[in-house]
Amino acid sequence: MLNLERLRTLDALARHGSVSGAAAGLHVTTSAVSQQMAKLEREVGQQLLAKNGRGVRLTDAGRLLAEHAGRILSQVELAQSELEAHRGQVVGELRLSAFPTAARGLFPHALAALRAEHPGLRLRSQELEPERGIAGVLRGDLDLAVVLDWYNKPMPLPDGLVKASILDDPADVAMPADHPLAGRSEVGLEDFAGDEWITWGEGEFCHEWLLFTLRAKGVEPLIGHRAAETHTQLGLVAAGLGVCVAPLLGRDPVPDGVVTVPVRQRVRRHVYVVWRADADRRPSIRAAVKALRAVGESLGGVPAR
Repeated sequence: MLNLERLRTLDALARHGSVSGAAAGLHVTTSAVSQQMAKLEREVGQQLLAKNGRGVRLTDAGRLLAEHAGRILSQVELAQSELEAHRGQVVGELRLSAFPTAARGLFPHALAALRAEHPGLRLRSQELEPERGIAGVLRGDLDLAVVLDWYNKPMPLPDGLVKASILDDPADVAMPADHPLAGRSEVGLEDFAGDEWITWGEGEFCHEWLLFTLRAKGVEPLIGHRAAETHTQLGLVAAGLGVCVAPLLGRDPVPDGVVTVPVRQRVRRHVYVVWRADADRRPSIRAAVKALRAVGESLGGVPAR
């Protein structure tokens, strides 16, 4: 009989593409992954892994069994979801991620409320950028991910995921207090064509959004500095090193020497939470979504779509 944990290891190998990636996703050592695969090969009587340079690849038999493993694990997830729903209790472990400003602006209150209301629920959270959060939910490494897209650049949602809106988050432009536009009641992004921008990391969704939006206005942005965290960006603005887009969520306190001015085109991020469709009935999922939306409403932001 096939061992479920070994099938889970094979599934992780297929999804991550390496022993180290599978180990990180499963929170075990690379040695444990290798041992589980050796046992699985003995059980099925076939070679499932082959050397590929310094790494490994799945054999034809390995790919075939991995496809079945994915379906089996999905059915197990569905069964667990159904049992949890039948029991009607918010218990077990819930693994969540959020992009940095959502982790700062939403998680402390939402997770504290969940722990107080459901003491039998174990919460595990981490900061991840939206793309990595979605990938973690798809792989089964996470149960929920708080992610975002922008008013003019939606993020495609893969099949098999469900989402719920949390809030629409308005964004301003942050600039040094002595900037010529600091006294305006509102500004346009194109007004900063001559300024250096402080933006997110190369290739990150928000960085690509900024390039896309400015270029659509006929502006080729001058990128001066990159930082993943809003507060790092604001610190660079305070030092007079450029301007940045500063969403409201998780922004406070704004450093001295920085002024934020609303954008007249109503720049907004759509913040939402995603989870797997086969876990939709889990009471813990529903409780977490409810808690996140309650915090979103309490922040006084624009109502979610």
